[in-house]
Amino acid sequence: MDYYHIIKRPLSSEKSVGDRESANSFHFEVNKKVNKIQIKETVEKLFDVKVLCVRTLNRVGKKRKHRNKVYKTSGWKKAIVTLQEGDTIDLGY
Repeated sequence: MDYYHIIKRPLSSEKSVGDRESANSFHFEVNKKVNKIQIKETVEKLFDVKVLCVRTLNRVGKKRKHRNKVYKTSGWKKAIVTLQEGDTIDLGY
């Protein structure tokens, strides 16, 4: 799998910004089928940093209602990547 298909996008929320400043960890939305080793290799290759650990979460889709129909949104996978002290990733914001 290509490196650009493994990481879909960086996540920007209050929690991710706080983790970025305090714990030097970055949050990404990743492909559902990849594992921690692939995520670690991808981040190290793309951003030229040293990764200490990777934590992943599978987010479950929610039930939504529209008129008389009930449907479920798709789930997604989140990766929290902790970097070595001194390394950083410039995400442009």
